Amino acid sequence: MADGTEDAAGQSPIRDRPPIETARALALLSSGEVELRGRMPYSSNATFLVDVTHEGLDAQAIYKPVRGERPLWDFPSGLAHREAGAFWMDAALRWDVVPPTVVRDDLPFDEGSLQLFMPANFEEHYFTLVEQERLKPELERICALDIVINNTDRKSGHCLLGTDGTIWAIDNGLSFHSQFKLRTVIWDFAGEPLPGDVRRDLRSLLDAGLPEPLAAALTAQEQDATLARTEALLAAGRFPSDGHGHRWPWPLV
Repeated sequence: MADGTEDAAGQSPIRDRPPIETARALALLSSGEVELRGRMPYSSNATFLVDVTHEGLDAQAIYKPVRGERPLWDFPSGLAHREAGAFWMDAALRWDVVPPTVVRDDLPFDEGSLQLFMPANFEEHYFTLVEQERLKPELERICALDIVINNTDRKSGHCLLGTDGTIWAIDNGLSFHSQFKLRTVIWDFAGEPLPGDVRRDLRSLLDAGLPEPLAAALTAQEQDATLARTEALLAAGRFPSDGHGHRWPWPLV
């Protein structure tokens, strides 16, 4: 397959499946039995494909153990909590662009994040998806989410076109830093007005406050910075354009 994952027999272990309702997916990820299938290629940190079963439901997930993280000078260890935090932020906004994600400490290599694996067309990525006008609303929501969570690593390949037709934003661990660190490939909307539904949902978030699971994973300074970014985006009323030049991740895909 295009993702490069193969088992010992040379066959891809990745399986297609029908959609899973979010609450059911969270129960699966939080309480299911986990079995390692193999390591995912092209990942800077240890990343594994796993099978998860729970009460008759069998699906796959991406497991990122904390002890498999490379040390970073600007982020503390425990990126798994930021991975899950991005999901809880997305859930609070009701945008459904981040796959269900939880943190567990009873996994094969101890604590780590489990994110529901989304079967996708791995030949597609942001640079191919942005050419399709029908996908613009989803990509705009991902763009707004990345600004709010201060995503430091939004590569093109982190936007997947699922087999269900939905765009999924994955690999969100390098987020929520209190200092401005946005690095993204999504600059096509720079200067454009925020869509009305995006403004509405951001306002609802500010009125309700950060979701508790996210707030628990962040320092007080990171919480304040997240709310400040949200307020600034709403006040501007449009997607920002960095006056010092767009900040890009590397590699781009």
